[in-house]
Amino acid sequence: MKPNQLEERLIQFSIDVILLCKKTDKSFASEHLAKQLMRSATSSALNYGEARGGESNRDFLHKMKICLKELRESFINLKIMKGAILISDLDLLEKLSKENNELISIFVSSIKTASNKLTA
Repeated sequence: MKPNQLEERLIQFSIDVILLCKKTDKSFASEHLAKQLMRSATSSALNYGEARGGESNRDFLHKMKICLKELRESFINLKIMKGAILISDLDLLEKLSKENNELISIFVSSIKTASNKLTA
């Protein structure tokens, strides 16, 4: 996958998460998790932009690992929200969980490749 394509997927994922969070109820738990989900999902897109402009291979790798960490946090948050039935749009929730999981896989693979280049 080309860097621009991945960036666009991350941006769209962030947008979709924001739209999903608008569909939560107004309980304390929903608001708490929705705010945290928006932070972690948007952070993955923002940090990927930083990674693309990394000052070195090590800097690139570090920022890619931050993206992965944020994506994993988002994935767990979505599972909690689903389990606690805090989101009414289950179709969008499932779509986002699937996309989140695919993005995690892409980052795991990219990090392995980048790590191998550093040690070669």
